[in-house]
Amino acid sequence: MRAGVDVGPTNTDAAHLADDGSVLATVKVASVPGDPAAGVRAALARLPRRELTHVAVGLRATAASVVRRQGLRKVGVLRIGGAPARAVRPLSGWPPDLREAVSAGYAIVDGGGGLDPEDWAPLDRDAVARFASGVAGRAQAVAVAGLFSPLDGDQEREAAEIVRAELGDLPIALSADLGSIGLLERENATVLDAALSGVAGALADGLAATLAELCPGAAVLVTRGDGTLMSLEHLARHPGLSLGSGPASVLRGAGVLAGLGDAVVADVGARRITVGALAGGFPEEAVGGAEIGGVPVGFRVPSLIRVPVPFDPADLAEAVDRLQPGPGRLPLVVVGGGAESVPQGLHPPHGKAAGAIGAAVSPVGGQYERIVRAPDRSALAQAMEAVAEEARAAAVRAGADPRHVRILEAADTRLAYLPGPLVKLRARAAGPPSRL
Repeated sequence: MRAGVDVGPTNTDAAHLADDGSVLATVKVASVPGDPAAGVRAALARLPRRELTHVAVGLRATAASVVRRQGLRKVGVLRIGGAPARAVRPLSGWPPDLREAVSAGYAIVDGGGGLDPEDWAPLDRDAVARFASGVAGRAQAVAVAGLFSPLDGDQEREAAEIVRAELGDLPIALSADLGSIGLLERENATVLDAALSGVAGALADGLAATLAELCPGAAVLVTRGDGTLMSLEHLARHPGLSLGSGPASVLRGAGVLAGLGDAVVADVGARRITVGALAGGFPEEAVGGAEIGGVPVGFRVPSLIRVPVPFDPADLAEAVDRLQPGPGRLPLVVVGGGAESVPQGLHPPHGKAAGAIGAAVSPVGGQYERIVRAPDRSALAQAMEAVAEEARAAAVRAGADPRHVRILEAADTRLAYLPGPLVKLRARAAGPPSRL
């Protein structure tokens, strides 16, 4: 027995599902502004009392913090890479108000620096210590990003040790833990991860206390932007992974309710219609990376088009057309509280609680990316297996049952713009939540 909860800006939906995925009950309550845990409590309290194995919660609190510039910690940003990393400064291109809300200063230090081991320079440890001393008293968290961390993240971890020795036990986010390749998007994601650490910590504590009382013994998880789940502990470590999680839950739930792995989904809310697409049961990711609060980031979030309500049917039709993958039309699934205002498409039962149902049925996920030198097929296969194993381990760290984790995707991309036989490898893994 499991439950899912979707905390929206206006309403909080909850759904109770049997182990076979059938929906036993759904409820809708008013959300509590500024207190997602209170909305979760109110919704779960109205479901029939049954013993639950796990509860999954879809959240929008972290995204709201970025968009509203509220509750963000001041972050000291350390970039490792020397001269090649100085062309664009950290936080360049950020909206001024968000940069002002987040920045506690930055430094670019020597280290890293090449595709081959002989090109690497040692980390300038003294410069790292000077950076830490310079942001002391201002920084509430630190973000560390190395130019070539997708090849080797050791220097980021070395820098974190120096910073911790100088500043004590404050949150330190490492770009190597996020895995995406592009420096600026990866660095921006790392900064937001650090800035959201206070919001996420309070949210994790609130949900843990609420659900320990309401659902003792149940595993508690939250949704991620890629349509999978993670534990509260993982949320506290990597809050940025929850960005985009609300729409991802709705997309997953719409597909499950309609019995479709590939579809275009329109979620009709009180203020807008959010249109996204499913591929293989998971959200289609934003092409070329995502943008959160005006900042390009390396997080995996759904590709979405938003249409204001009341809506022009032509605008909605254009949004649906833009998300079609090709000439073969995917079916349109319409869900959400205002679904009846859109007569086109499929309207599955329980569509008003699609987000809660999507949270309840989603697996716990993990992913890993790396650039490797693969001169032949044998070397490529060996490297891919190592990347797949890292993805499995990431899923387990996020709360998956290690006995049942499987690989969802394994892909390799030749990097023709770099010299040598360099390949970007990516793997995604998922499994059911681990029982407490």
